[in-house]
Amino acid sequence: MSAAPSDPRRKYSAIVVDGPDRAPNRSMLRAVGFQDADFHKPVVGVASTWSMVTPCNMHIDALARESAAGVDAAGGKAIIFGTITVSDGISMGTPGMRYSMVSREVIADSIETVAGAEGFDAGVAIGGCDKNMPACVMALARLNRPSVFVYGGTILPGIHPESKKECDIVSVFEAVGRHAAHQLDDAGLKAVEACSIPGPGSCGGMYTANTMACAIEALGLSLPNSSAQLAVGHEKKDDCRRAGAAALHLLKAGIRPKDILTKKAFENAITVSIALGGSTNAVLHLLAVAHSAGVKLGLDDFTRIGKRVPVLADLRPSGKYGMSHLVRIGGLPPLMKMLLEAGLLHGDCLTVTGKTLAENLKSAGAYPTDQDVIRPLSNPIKPDSHLRILYGNLSPGGAVAKISGKEGLKFSGKAIVFESEETALHAILNGKVKAGHVIVIRNEGPKGGPGMREMLAPTSAVMGKGLGQTVALITDGRFSGGSHGFVVGHITPEAATGGPIAIIKNGDPITIDAVKNALSLDLPAKEIKARLKSWKPKPPKEMRGALAKYARLVTDASQGAVTDKF
Repeated sequence: MSAAPSDPRRKYSAIVVDGPDRAPNRSMLRAVGFQDADFHKPVVGVASTWSMVTPCNMHIDALARESAAGVDAAGGKAIIFGTITVSDGISMGTPGMRYSMVSREVIADSIETVAGAEGFDAGVAIGGCDKNMPACVMALARLNRPSVFVYGGTILPGIHPESKKECDIVSVFEAVGRHAAHQLDDAGLKAVEACSIPGPGSCGGMYTANTMACAIEALGLSLPNSSAQLAVGHEKKDDCRRAGAAALHLLKAGIRPKDILTKKAFENAITVSIALGGSTNAVLHLLAVAHSAGVKLGLDDFTRIGKRVPVLADLRPSGKYGMSHLVRIGGLPPLMKMLLEAGLLHGDCLTVTGKTLAENLKSAGAYPTDQDVIRPLSNPIKPDSHLRILYGNLSPGGAVAKISGKEGLKFSGKAIVFESEETALHAILNGKVKAGHVIVIRNEGPKGGPGMREMLAPTSAVMGKGLGQTVALITDGRFSGGSHGFVVGHITPEAATGGPIAIIKNGDPITIDAVKNALSLDLPAKEIKARLKSWKPKPPKEMRGALAKYARLVTDASQGAVTDKF
């Protein structure tokens, strides 16, 4: 077999399959479906995060086949391959949750590894849960081959059989707190448990998955309105097919992820995340994606942009609507057009359509006049960002708070200290946490956890127990997008590395100020210095395996908790 004519679209696959010496390679590929003509086509890897581990990803095998069909119809040859995922919702509140952030790195590494090893010319990556979504984008940025990200879509809401109200996974977590407060009996708890997750798709509020889907669309790395779609239905299937074709168009045009992932694009993603009232995890993941793309992005960029961007979306967890309501009124493009016309987005950013953001939004309509899911700029839910970057003697390296304003803008209270999530949750459910307490959960950071678990169970228990207005919670761990209340996470330096959170004692006065963006341990500097001097590190919790490796490699949260920064 003679070598195929030179084709710039086949920069990587030609090395694998062209020429007489590559006959063994072609022989292997014939067994997985290649025909003679396929060896002359660009090869597009379709990364599938399908798994029956979680409803977020249980349907993605079918979506991957749709994307592969789109690739093949556009003149390429698709190869579907898999990667892992873990379920945050299922592992939440258990030691297994330590693997969640680890999985982001494993997924990014695995996609990079397969695409690099097999000589794919372009890529489509389909994600549907908190960590595999940023992980997909991190891998695409590292590879820097023409690529498109596809969101697996949001779940439909559950309907409570008696109240007929919509419910979701956070409803279940908060029901646990209500049950502990004797406001809900066993049968009532089971009713919420049984109805809240009706099928495939990612958690249905503006939690981390939907936040990251919208942020990735704002980055320009997914097709318009890919983020605000249901997991079930023809719109998502069509999105997948078009994404497959788009990968070929990008390949022909020579447009690569790093052409799209510019500093301006990240500013657009931050703006959209704020306007939607999105998850604190957007901070962590956007920092990590920027690192993979070689873009300088820091915590202070969130503060700078947050001063001028309002919260407009009345979405759960602090609002009243689910993601399906945003889908129903037209999705993300009308909001982005509103922000663009107000001068809050960079319209000249390139996207995977081959057009600029402004060009993509030119035909976007407005929301219906009778909807109140998205507020007008003239009547925001909050005039500036709910994502607050806090500094002070408790977080000299920064911390991330999610303050909607509904819980107030300042909280002062006395510390009640816990060395793990489990001990804190037990104390909350058993009534040891009282009004006026600042719950301190430490040794849950990237290194100390290891793995930086989400504190959804404790924050939901606080809300379910009716303490949301009178108790605050701070941690060197992080939060689920479903967490709300007066909560501060990502405290840097973390306890395991000798950060000030390590030396807090029960009864110490703590102040959280979301106006001054300050997190303070209200003790004399001399006392703090003496405690820090006497602090001694604890032995590592893990000495072998993935968790131990992660603890040795991971950066702090203020740098995105990445493992490839040396």
